[in-house]
Amino acid sequence: MNNTLLKQIKSIIEDETDLIANLANISAVINMNTEDINWVGFYLYKDDELVLGPFQGNVACTRLKEKGVCIHALKTNTIQNIPDVNQFEGHVVCDANSKSELVIPIYINNQPFGVLDIDSPIYNRFTQEDENLFNEIVQLLIKQMEPTI
Repeated sequence: MNNTLLKQIKSIIEDETDLIANLANISAVINMNTEDINWVGFYLYKDDELVLGPFQGNVACTRLKEKGVCIHALKTNTIQNIPDVNQFEGHVVCDANSKSELVIPIYINNQPFGVLDIDSPIYNRFTQEDENLFNEIVQLLIKQMEPTI
């Protein structure tokens, strides 16, 4: 599935320079092709906080500031693979059904841009393979968007 998902996303975004269109389609493709997730989307960095961007899933927190997995991922520029969100100090509960979370930070031109956030209703959902796959997707997005931002 990894190669198929990457090829599909690459084909969708390779000729498109509109950020919102690309983020929306990436969210949709991930949602359609990934089992056992209940939310996938992007938060965009604006004025020292993360603001909700295109996503698939239930209603989400609109703004994230100072705490939470997404903020930690962005501030440390590290992938966060949290097997049990209830054990993460400062976790922000947007959906009580979410049990595990994977967050990939996005930096464009060495500046914080946002995060790809994926939630699951299952504990320990995300593997190293998932981290690699979703990081590759983010790298495709960065490559496509860097010249336009």
